[in-house]
Amino acid sequence: MTTESQRSAAVLDGELLGRLDRRRPGLLVGALASGALALVFFSCWGYQIANGIGVTGLNRPVFWGFYIINFVFWIGISHAGTLISAILRVTNAEWRRPVTRSAEAITLFALAIGGLFPLIHLGRVAIFYYMIPYPNSRMLWPNFRSPLVWDIAAITTYIIGSALYLFLPLIPDAAVMRDRAAAGLKKRFYALLALGWRGTAQQWHSLEWGIRILAVAIIPVAVSVHTIVSWDFAMTRTPGWKSTIFGPYFVVGAIFSGIAVLMIALALLRRGLGLGRFLTDRVFNNLGLLFVTMSLVWGYFTFAEHLTVWYSGDLSEKLVHHVLLHGDFAAPFWTMVVVNLVIPVAVLSFPRGRRPLPTALVGCGVLVGMWLERFLIVVPSLSTPRLAYSIGDYMPSWVELGIMIGAVGVFACLYFTFTRWLPIVSVWEMREGWRHGARGEGEATSGAAPTSATAAAPVPGGGAA
Repeated sequence: MTTESQRSAAVLDGELLGRLDRRRPGLLVGALASGALALVFFSCWGYQIANGIGVTGLNRPVFWGFYIINFVFWIGISHAGTLISAILRVTNAEWRRPVTRSAEAITLFALAIGGLFPLIHLGRVAIFYYMIPYPNSRMLWPNFRSPLVWDIAAITTYIIGSALYLFLPLIPDAAVMRDRAAAGLKKRFYALLALGWRGTAQQWHSLEWGIRILAVAIIPVAVSVHTIVSWDFAMTRTPGWKSTIFGPYFVVGAIFSGIAVLMIALALLRRGLGLGRFLTDRVFNNLGLLFVTMSLVWGYFTFAEHLTVWYSGDLSEKLVHHVLLHGDFAAPFWTMVVVNLVIPVAVLSFPRGRRPLPTALVGCGVLVGMWLERFLIVVPSLSTPRLAYSIGDYMPSWVELGIMIGAVGVFACLYFTFTRWLPIVSVWEMREGWRHGARGEGEATSGAAPTSATAAAPVPGGGAA
């Protein structure tokens, strides 16, 4: 590496990492607030473990409630990272560079939280291993035809793949942090993550091939995960659930909600860490266009699902359809349609609407709408069964509400912690993007012409990180 390249690399690293290292009061307040909500989450869960599942509002015939709703919701959010990031990597979209790390972190933390909700719903958490297929003294095996067993296999595979997909691109940046840190525990922590990285040509070759292989492999895994989650519903005879459209419908909804939470996270990072030069208007414009597309696709699937019920002639299905469109659940149903379809198309179809603040606000509305969608899948169908004498209702208890709200705090706390200790924007990918821009191979990632300090940024792998 030449002296000029070393100087330009140091300028880039110092500018980006300096912004990430800077202490900001807003981040401290956010971390404390999320920590308090996380405490609410574990307190409510502990209360339920001590007193039993009876402290919830679950009843006959509504055996599934907020826990399964939130399970599907958080697994859907997890598609923000591995699926979106992998598609952008495979297609070699240049504007992906400041986005990928943030999206991949969302995936891992959302999966970790989503995987807790089946355990919370189980009630007796100590016997969760009954669902795991392994040789045991009882000579009992779980029912391999049960979608719940498929959930365990799919989510376990997905969380392992997502962890690797987040960790591999993090290695060069961990080496940067290792070299910047003073001797002590922090330096040893970054050295452990860096795995002896020195930036040799062989190391870069192996890393790039590993990322490419994972990017291709993780796409079918992500699609299969939410398809299997949809089979938890579609494999039953419950009115409103036995639909072959549920597989692609759930996958589209997952990508839709994943983009929503990604846009919110990027807007907060841009504002809170002053990353406007890296998380540019171009990034939000492209995400906004993708978001409009997914909104229209989601609208098509929603229309197709209800059109099928309308002309099917099944009386039990039509009863559920009626309570959704005209009955007790009409208000949340039409709210869902407005925030998921009408507002995104009306706002993001125009360039001024695809700026950070509008996209974040639209994303907040879509998260509410996608949670309502999962609510409207679970509760109306269970409370309006085929036999009229068993019709019931459902009202969540304070325990369920506390766990639902607290889960948001756990997610935010994990995300704040990750942002505090590791670069949320990939340093080496930004270097590579600016190098391509300087050579005319693509537009500079920052959306502006490279400065003299960054134009000579070295090829990744040209030397130690």
